[in-house]
This record gives sequence, C-alpha cells and structure tokens, in this order.
Amino acid sequence: MVIASCKWFMVFCLPLFFLSTRSDIAGIPGQQENTFHPFHVSVTEINHNAVEKTLEISCKIFTDDFEETLSKKFKTKVDLVKPGDKVAMDKLLNEYIHEHLQLKADNKAVVLNYLGYEVESEAVFVYLQAINIGSVKKIDAVNTILHDMFNDQTEIMHVSVAGNRKSMKMDYPDSRATFQF
Repeated sequence: MVIASCKWFMVFCLPLFFLSTRSDIAGIPGQQENTFHPFHVSVTEINHNAVEKTLEISCKIFTDDFEETLSKKFKTKVDLVKPGDKVAMDKLLNEYIHEHLQLKADNKAVVLNYLGYEVESEAVFVYLQAINIGSVKKIDAVNTILHDMFNDQTEIMHVSVAGNRKSMKMDYPDSRATFQF
C-alpha cells in the first residue's frame, strides 16, 4: 500500500500544488476550508495481475466532488469521511461506479467486483477487481465518473499489462479510451 500511495502522490503532486484551501483566497464567501479546487479530475488505475489472472482497479476521486455527486444522484446525505452507515455508503459507491465505469478486455465485457473504498486526505479511493482475466492484448474503457455533475471533468487513466504502462487523459465529454498491448 505504501508503493501505491507514493504512486498516487506523484500523480497528484503537481495539481495539488495549485489547490486553494482557503475560502477567502478562492473567493467563495461562507465556504468551509478545503472545499475549493480549480479543476475536476479523477484518476483510474488498472493493473493486470497475470499470476492471479485479475484486473486490479482503483479510482481516485476528490471527496467533496464525489459526495456532492452521490448526494445529488441518490437524493440522500452522503458522508464518506465519517459515514453513519458504511454499508449504505458502499452500496451507493458500488452502484455509481458500475454505472460510470465499464471495461472490456479483448472485446469481452469485464465484470467489476466492488471491493470497498477508503478516504485519504482529500480523495476517495474506490477499489474494484475483475477475475478470470488470463491475458490481455486490449482494454477498452468507458469512464464517465462525475460527468453527470461537472462539464469540465477530466479523467486520467493508467493501464498496466505485463510491465507496460499506458496512460490517457480524457476531457469531458470524451469518455472512451482504448489501450493496446
């Protein structure tokens, strides 16, 4: 987990430098601290584990954006940092991610199994896994995470297969990516 955390730190190191955490600087009167950031981005990391024949997937999403999106979609109060009912939050995240992230491996639909989520600093990490993925030559993705909330959403996707890592950036409304290995 330490290696994964370092990797995420590097992915977000530069963008987080530009974040404003003071509402008086951000120009939003009455906003709480740590709620403003000048862009909307999520990062999805997909790793093929050849030994276990799985795809290991993590989605990193700003907590405030994700809570706002889930609250609007499901018309309920959402608190991912201190959930009153973790099982209910897991259900919302599972439904949302399955609706907004679809994968194909070698032109076959991939069933994503929701494993859970954790909150680190200002981001939520959602973890998924796909089983029985022996080898991969191509991954197709449709990623519309937060597209239903922000028309300036950016999706960054990293896919690793057999030590070969490929990345793609998609700006709303783009949502489709293909990775060839």
